[in-house]
Formats: sequence, C-alpha cells, structure tokens
Amino acid sequence: MARTHEHPGEAPAPDPIRLLAIRDTPLSIDEVFAAVGDDSAGGTALFVGTVRDHDGGTDVSALGYSSHPSAEAELRRVAEKVAADFPVRAMAAVHRVGDLAVGDLAVVVAVSCPHRAEAFAACRRLIDDLKHEVPIWKHQTFANGTEEWVGA
Repeated sequence: MARTHEHPGEAPAPDPIRLLAIRDTPLSIDEVFAAVGDDSAGGTALFVGTVRDHDGGTDVSALGYSSHPSAEAELRRVAEKVAADFPVRAMAAVHRVGDLAVGDLAVVVAVSCPHRAEAFAACRRLIDDLKHEVPIWKHQTFANGTEEWVGA
C-alpha cells in the first residue's frame, strides 16, 4: 500500500521515521512506544527482541553485538522502504550493541498506522529487514565453550 499524497497547498506530511539508533546503552520500550504516538494512527505494533539463555539447544553464557559503521545509514534505508510501502504514521527502531546479559533488550521496533493489520505487517517487515539487511552481528559464547557469529 502506498502512502497517500498531499494535496496542493497543504504542508508536506511529517517524516514518519521518528527514532532510529544503534546504541551501546540499555534500550527503553517506553521511549520507542512514545516515539510512535500519532493521533491519526488506530494501530501500533511493537516488537521487542531479548537475549535468551539458549540457542539451538545449547546454553548461552555470553552474547555481544557489533555493527559496521554503515549500520545506522542502512537502518534508515530499511525504514524508508517500509514507510514507502505501508501507510506508516510513525516508526521507530533501536538496536543495542556491546555485551548483553540474558534478559537484556537487544532490539525494539514499533510502527503506527491507521489500522492494526497495516501496523502488524509494517512492524514485521521492519524487524525482518533490519535482521537481514542491517550490518549488525551477534557473537554468542556457549556454556560448552564453543562460539558462534550470526548476522547480516
């Protein structure tokens, strides 16, 4: 679905991308949710990715994320594509880098749209494209001493 175009003489619609960041500090669900508040949105979808204590049946003892210097620019490119493909009123995405503990927030994304189905679809596309296209890598250390790199 394409975004609606403005009528001649009207002010252009504000940029729906309200918050994009890659941070080495703890993430806030409240900050992301507040960033996507919009009176014209009837639905807001929020996804939170947390560090779990296992992967592939093996206990995780340590986990860290690192990113390429281009990661924020790639995150913006991904967000702009989602905003072009859906009637997004507001959007936010933050990803953490550095060493994280089990239970820490690794990524928080949210999208508000006029209706819930659009919000769900746009939020899913945003997190899926972020995971596949933004150069952020996860380094897991397992309790058995093995290690694994995962990422774009």
